Amino acid sequence: MAMGRVARDRAPVRRNDDAAGRAASARWRALPREALLITGAVLVYFGVRGVTVGDKAAAFAHSQDVAGLEQWLGIDVEHSVQQPFLDSSLATDVMNWVYIWGHWPVIVTVLTWLFLRHPGTYRLTRGAMLISGGVGLLIVSFYPVAPPRLADPALLDTVTEYSRAYRVLQPPALTNPYAAVPSLHVGWDLLIGLALVTAGGSLLVRVIGV
Repeated sequence: MAMGRVARDRAPVRRNDDAAGRAASARWRALPREALLITGAVLVYFGVRGVTVGDKAAAFAHSQDVAGLEQWLGIDVEHSVQQPFLDSSLATDVMNWVYIWGHWPVIVTVLTWLFLRHPGTYRLTRGAMLISGGVGLLIVSFYPVAPPRLADPALLDTVTEYSRAYRVLQPPALTNPYAAVPSLHVGWDLLIGLALVTAGGSLLVRVIGV
């Protein structure tokens, strides 16, 4: 009877191990497909965005509309926020580093981790990125907006002025200068932060997500 109980106790463990092994094997087999899907979607988005550059005059007029809306809402704080960083070369370098290396490298790393460890959160995040990218593509195609760094001479584009690394990660051929709205640089980073907070098993991971 004792041996029978041991056998019954071990059976669920073996079944759980087998199920976990099959799930892991399935994820590894799906990894190339998912990598191809994400890479293809990103290239299509930036490729189409790069060849649908809107009219310059319309883009600058739309940027003034956005600036006017900010002033009406009382949230036109760009100058006051940027100035303290311009007064410190260290702060400027740190913010440039965050802007450049805290985007694509972090997105790729987190998506890979989610795919391997948290497939449910991965599918949700991947789907949100694909949908928002499609919506963003429609907006930049029909409502071009010049970014503040071009529309407002009082704002300094510190990334362009002090760093060349960003153009390595995002070549000019894939860049639309009048695609400021919506900012998927902000939106996709927000999705990645939400995913880390949702899936993070440790306090450190959740803090990084925040």
